[in-house]
Amino acid sequence: MTNDYQYFGLKSSSEGVADFVKHIINSNLTFEEKGEQKTPVCIWGDHGIGKTELVKEIANDLNFKWAYIAPAQFEEMGDLLGMPKVVENETIFAPPQWVPKDEGPGILLIDDVNRADDRILRGIMQLLQNYELVSWKLPKNWQIVLTANPDGGDYSVTPMDNALLTRMMHITMQFDVKSWGRWAEEKKIDPRGINFVLSYPEIVTGTRTTPRTLVQFFNSIKSIPKLEDHLPLIQTLGASCLDEETVSAFITFVQQNLSELIEPSQILNAKNFEKEVRKNIEAVVIKDIIRVDILATICSRLSNFLIVNKTNPSKEQIQNIQAFIKMDVLPNDLRLAFLQDLISSKNNHLKTIMNDPEVSMMLLKNM
Repeated sequence: MTNDYQYFGLKSSSEGVADFVKHIINSNLTFEEKGEQKTPVCIWGDHGIGKTELVKEIANDLNFKWAYIAPAQFEEMGDLLGMPKVVENETIFAPPQWVPKDEGPGILLIDDVNRADDRILRGIMQLLQNYELVSWKLPKNWQIVLTANPDGGDYSVTPMDNALLTRMMHITMQFDVKSWGRWAEEKKIDPRGINFVLSYPEIVTGTRTTPRTLVQFFNSIKSIPKLEDHLPLIQTLGASCLDEETVSAFITFVQQNLSELIEPSQILNAKNFEKEVRKNIEAVVIKDIIRVDILATICSRLSNFLIVNKTNPSKEQIQNIQAFIKMDVLPNDLRLAFLQDLISSKNNHLKTIMNDPEVSMMLLKNM
């Protein structure tokens, strides 16, 4: 990406954006109860980063109703205002079908708002200010969230002036591999794809390579059991949606057998940790130099698996996690980050890992 893109608000991970949006929504609900003005939120970010999906997940988490519009599809003001009709010799407007009719709480997502033409943008100014237009009004407890691509680069967007920008609060969503890894674990994305992104996060933000297109690619290979036996097909599938350098990196990743890293479930359920886990990991990471990047990927996969699935480990599984933490090949900074992720999570079952005096001392020494 070039450096002349213009974003608004602080840059944050998807988790930070979700916390911000939920806070504004809760504040708006309080303001509305007091008869005070609500404020819409605009989420800025590059294409394919997951802005729309994030807003859907926020609505789902809050158990809110949902409405969606893409104003770039609006051809005329009637798509926004509705169509006039005569009732008892008086001309009134019939609201568009997409306008919510039931009381909230709910979220109206105005997606890719600055892809609309200037006339439509000017038309929604009153909606952002008062949650109503001349022809219709949002029902009680509905919130407005918008998404936008950055201005100033090669995106085909309409610049928004200050009169429009100041009607919203803004935040910019940027790719964060840690947040993505947890999301991917929760959504059951192909684990080989998760391993690839966690190992090479720098390849994610490209021209055609985005979190969205990577998920498209990973879904397309999910039914292929042994990737190394189908490299021509893998290359064709990758080239259909990813940048060339991303495809080359993934092919190399497969050829080096890095797509088949040990799975979190294998670490947890090992009957013999030494044979099934330690030797497996050491065979992959001990080369001319220790492959810390691979160790970091394995750590991330394991912590994400435990946190996302709210795992309540058995005594044997706790012992395996403790043995993993104590492996000599694991650098102290990765060990500390792994432990901090576990003890700071909302899964209280994981805190029993600290019952091992050696593990507790490792944490204290490295803090």
